[in-house]
Amino acid sequence: MTESKEVRLAHDIYAQIGGKKNVDKIIHCMTRVRISINDYSKVDIDALKNVPGVLGVIEDDTLQVVVGPGTVNKVAAEMVREAGVKLGEPFPRKNKSNKEMVEERAKEMQAATKAKQKKSKLRSVLKTIANIFVPLIPAFVGAGLIGGIASVLTNLQTAGDIGDSWTQLILILNVIKNALFAYLSIYVGINAANEFGATPGLGGIIGGTILLTGMTPEAPITNIFNGDPLVANQGGIIGVLIGVWVLSIVERNVRKIVPNSIDIIVTPTITLLIVGLLTIFIIMPFAGVVSSGLVGVITSVLDIGGPFAGFVLGACFLPMVMLGLHQVLTPIHIEMITTTGVTLLLPVLAMAGAGQVGAAVALWIKCRRNKQLTNMIKGALPVGFLGIGEPLIYGVTLPLGKPFFTACLGGGVGGAVIAGIGGIGAQAIGPSGVSLIPLINSGHVVHYMLGLVAAYIGGFVFTYLFGTPKSAMEPTTLEGDVQLEK
Repeated sequence: MTESKEVRLAHDIYAQIGGKKNVDKIIHCMTRVRISINDYSKVDIDALKNVPGVLGVIEDDTLQVVVGPGTVNKVAAEMVREAGVKLGEPFPRKNKSNKEMVEERAKEMQAATKAKQKKSKLRSVLKTIANIFVPLIPAFVGAGLIGGIASVLTNLQTAGDIGDSWTQLILILNVIKNALFAYLSIYVGINAANEFGATPGLGGIIGGTILLTGMTPEAPITNIFNGDPLVANQGGIIGVLIGVWVLSIVERNVRKIVPNSIDIIVTPTITLLIVGLLTIFIIMPFAGVVSSGLVGVITSVLDIGGPFAGFVLGACFLPMVMLGLHQVLTPIHIEMITTTGVTLLLPVLAMAGAGQVGAAVALWIKCRRNKQLTNMIKGALPVGFLGIGEPLIYGVTLPLGKPFFTACLGGGVGGAVIAGIGGIGAQAIGPSGVSLIPLINSGHVVHYMLGLVAAYIGGFVFTYLFGTPKSAMEPTTLEGDVQLEK
């Protein structure tokens, strides 16, 4: 029986990283297999990069192998299946001699020391934010698209193009969408508790607390700072993150003084009472001011800065992605959606990936004799149009150097168009590019597409004229090897 390409790719990855015995655990995101390595000296990075199907390799806290959306799920599933574990579970370790255990422990300590030296507080915060929100991205995409369909049908019904018979379907679609967005704070609370080391269920309760369930206009809860009634969801996701972080501290300290025999009863009760009161009366009003300020500042920047602000944001977004700084924007997107119904920032930033697409097309034309490069572009370009830019970034533009920067300029052109038109927002977060079109607010789909086309053209022109290294234009075969400019 012929093995599938995903199975073959899983075997080839294992072959270049020292086999299953050199792996501690495996997880994956939308495009990357993330592998915790026991001994990096057994990993052949260069050979791994040349494995057919591998679009890029990133060395970070984990070894990240970019294989593309769809493929990543199957490859990661095959790798853990062969090891007899589930995603995220530690790989089984066979009996080792004392010498092997000592050597392994020494290597672990060396790796841990090295990791501590590289880490910073900022990186730690960004990683935490990513771990909270990345698992929710499929939910954002699915629920957002369903909500988008419901919005289109509602508009058609209002315009009289469809009849009342569609009302039931619209209601059902909105019920499915609201299963996420109406209770998003609870999901975030659970994920945040996992990251901060608190009990997930308690984190969910703190997330649900900001909904102020049971409060009515006739019996409001008063803001202790200004005397006004509190508003449900005041402070939004930012309030949830702060509240659950406080929860983790309180729970940890309460557990230290409560006897084990009554811990299950006393600790969650006292913790929820303390943090619940703090959340309602302190954290919600404070986070409300912070979130309103953030949304106001970003909206003002786009309104006042116009095309210039859009160009800067579109051009700088990919470098932010490279540094991991983009993760801090996720709570801001969600807060803007919660507050205003759309995020005006996401369509501007989405132009960065479109600039990469334009750059890749220019490279394909100018470097058509370089079969290695054009073959890589063929594999990465389709998902690039769909907003998954990592294969193009790590497999094409970044290794060549110049095209990465000219692609960023193309993203800036698209960002300038989006911000210049104004009012273009996304109703949910998720992949960018063409995939974001169904999530764009009503009446602005064509405007968003104009931005995409501008970014494609900008990335193409800048790269074609200024961003193509001479070495990349040299003829090669798929088996050949050309030294690419850095």
